[in-house]
Amino acid sequence: MELITHSAQLGPFAGCVLIPTMGALHGGHSRLVELSALRQEASGSGVVVSVFVNPTQFNDPGDLARYPRTLEADVELCRAAGANAVFAPTVETVYPRGARAEPILLPAVATQPGLEDAHRPGHFAGVCQVVKRLFELARPAAAVFGEKDWQQLAVIRAMVAQEGLAVRIVPVQTVREADGLAMSSRNVFLSAEDRVRATSLSAALCEACAARSAAEAQCRMEGLLSAAGAAIEYAVVRDAATLMPLPSGAAGGGGGRALIAARVGKVRLIDNAPWSAAV
Repeated sequence: MELITHSAQLGPFAGCVLIPTMGALHGGHSRLVELSALRQEASGSGVVVSVFVNPTQFNDPGDLARYPRTLEADVELCRAAGANAVFAPTVETVYPRGARAEPILLPAVATQPGLEDAHRPGHFAGVCQVVKRLFELARPAAAVFGEKDWQQLAVIRAMVAQEGLAVRIVPVQTVREADGLAMSSRNVFLSAEDRVRATSLSAALCEACAARSAAEAQCRMEGLLSAAGAAIEYAVVRDAATLMPLPSGAAGGGGGRALIAARVGKVRLIDNAPWSAAV
């Protein structure tokens, strides 16, 4: 496996399966790499994992400074999972000095739902900018993203369609710990007590599946999260594609998504799951 730091070294990997990450990799990322290595596309140009802490998607400079950098461990995880290369560029490689990135008109799913877009201003502008730039550098045939950040996945799908990019977006189900907690680089910041309370997010998603309407599902999620002491930012059921509210009385029909963002202690966590009204 190669560790690549310069874009010129990416030439042999054109047509690869790309897994864009910001590092601090965990078991969920291992699963993305393992599944990507099994895909037909990987038989040609391989699997490339990008590790780049993108400054343009942080609205809080403190979050950028605190974000863990664990490149050596990340490289070993990728090697063990079957990646062919890790691309770890500098900021200057991704955003050359003096070069102006073309502005991207953000799709509606990045600005209208009032979810991550409302709580993290500027985040999706940075996501779209860096993902498009990574696609330009790596020239992948496909890119793999986990479903844990559902709105990000929806935004990238919409951006790729809007920009006419020839990259297939491949989603992978959220990887969870044995107790249901979604794997995340943020989990390491949870205290032992908060780690237990954090399982309320996945429990709330399960509770939502017993509801007969979106409104009831939201009430059930809010009640369970509040009882666990989580500070709720949102706990909603939305259309899975647009992330806009479902029409009144809609049953989901397999096209609904329950989404949660909450703070447990000092750590902000997100999670989501498919939703349809219980029969």
